[in-house]
Amino acid sequence: MTPHGPYPGNLSDTRWSLIEPALTTWRDQRRARAVDIGQPPEHDLRQIMNAILYVDRTGIPWRYLPHDFAP
Repeated sequence: MTPHGPYPGNLSDTRWSLIEPALTTWRDQRRARAVDIGQPPEHDLRQIMNAILYVDRTGIPWRYLPHDFAP
């Protein structure tokens, strides 16, 4: 397992390999339907998912999310 970030609850490579195809497909479909979304993605999907899981696991409000997570 390769750690991504300083938090022990971050997704393992194995779990990410299960989730990543669905999120990438969703992002691609969303970009295909949207207007003026021609630039590459600004944030890494894995970082975003780790932030969502961090908030879910800790119960903190979004505004208290540590700054080293993607917005």
